Amino acid sequence: MKTTTTAELSSAPVSVPVPAPAAAAADVPVRVAVLVGSNRQGRFGPVVAEWLLGRVRERDDLVPDVVDVAEIPLPTTLSPSPAATAALAEVTPKLAAADAFVVLTPEYNHSFPAGLKNLIDWHYAEWRAKPVALVSYGGISGGLRAVEHLRQVFAELHAVTVRDTVSFHGASAAFDERGRPHDPAGPSAAAKVMLDQLVWWAQALREAKRTRPYGG
Repeated sequence: MKTTTTAELSSAPVSVPVPAPAAAAADVPVRVAVLVGSNRQGRFGPVVAEWLLGRVRERDDLVPDVVDVAEIPLPTTLSPSPAATAALAEVTPKLAAADAFVVLTPEYNHSFPAGLKNLIDWHYAEWRAKPVALVSYGGISGGLRAVEHLRQVFAELHAVTVRDTVSFHGASAAFDERGRPHDPAGPSAAAKVMLDQLVWWAQALREAKRTRPYGG
């Protein structure tokens, strides 16, 4: 009868299960919440939003979900209430599920609308360690002063705003009656640069959080 030695046992081949590799971050589309930030009567925002969504839907690396401030009746008093609970049940899961955001804002009195600020202030963790792209429209300034204020707000919420933006100066005259820019080349090129940056940051941050949760 043969005796099996310790040496023989240690040298015997051992079958170790190898877990299937996780999908590469670049292979998983980025879930982007597109926030329409104006709730003013007669607003121009939906025209710009529909154009922007067209650029997003052309890409295989982005999956959009629209969040329209005008359709979310959040109270301006930041206190729990049945109305707030109902509104948050609709919008909070969309923000939490997003890997990234595109915020569309007009400029009111050198800043962004109160309704947009209210939506932002009702949330906190949903913005953390995610990238934000900014699209603006307005008169001579194209909404860029609103954009600069939003950068400060999102920095406080631990979000990352991407450098490049899309802005429409004299917005109502920049589009035709079908909602298409009279000169589409410039805005489309700007949107591509902005969305490329947004996807890069979204993939990088998603992978980083998978490796080490953000604790800021």
